Amino acid sequence: MRIARFTKDGGLSFGVVEDDATIATVAAHPFGEIQLTGERQPLADVRLTAPILPNKVIAIGKNYADHAKEMGGEAPDEPLIFMKPSTSVVGQREAIVYPRLSERVDYEGELAVVIGRLCRDVPAARAQEVILGYTCANDVTARDLQKKDGQWTRAKGFDTFCPLGPWIETELDPSDLAITTTVNGETRQNSSTAKLIHRIPELIEHITQVMTLLPGDVILTGTPEGVGPLQVDDEVSVTIENIGTLTNRVISRD
Repeated sequence: MRIARFTKDGGLSFGVVEDDATIATVAAHPFGEIQLTGERQPLADVRLTAPILPNKVIAIGKNYADHAKEMGGEAPDEPLIFMKPSTSVVGQREAIVYPRLSERVDYEGELAVVIGRLCRDVPAARAQEVILGYTCANDVTARDLQKKDGQWTRAKGFDTFCPLGPWIETELDPSDLAITTTVNGETRQNSSTAKLIHRIPELIEHITQVMTLLPGDVILTGTPEGVGPLQVDDEVSVTIENIGTLTNRVISRD
């Protein structure tokens, strides 16, 4: 099932994407048993937004060995956790705003996990029970500020620095999915989630030993090798097998 969040005529609703052409409106929210209102409309007639607005975004650094190497280090023994604010989230076709404070903004295509229920201290063997589904993400990073600060909050926390979408796929085996990132149609990242060092059940177990996850919270699982800079007017797309393509354009803050 593909769960989207969309606007039309000033209203904001969840919907189930049917046959890539129609969206059926969800009565309330996508947590628990999904109930439809009976209203359906062409997907082309609505505007997709971020499929979820999380309370928090928990991200994992250096979770692909080749990416850790390209960043000049080794992968950590344990998952490396950092966070992005909910105000960094934007959706399909929404702009990534190049901040005035940075001279180097990078794309980082990633598989994102959407949490479906309140949970804490989840053993890896039961991780699937707390997952609503999966979506595409771009962990946009001001690389120069990341290096300058020595920690990642400012570099990864700018408004618009966490595109998510185009929807949440609930029926998916995430263990071996092709993941690619293109900039202006040119492939920059081309890998597979099979190369994740710390797998999704392990990540959920690790994170929930630290903090309670709420319905709608998002985990970014890490980016593969091939990260690089974006320029104003670039169009960046993250495509994940059996989910879809998330596309955003970079604009200037000025």
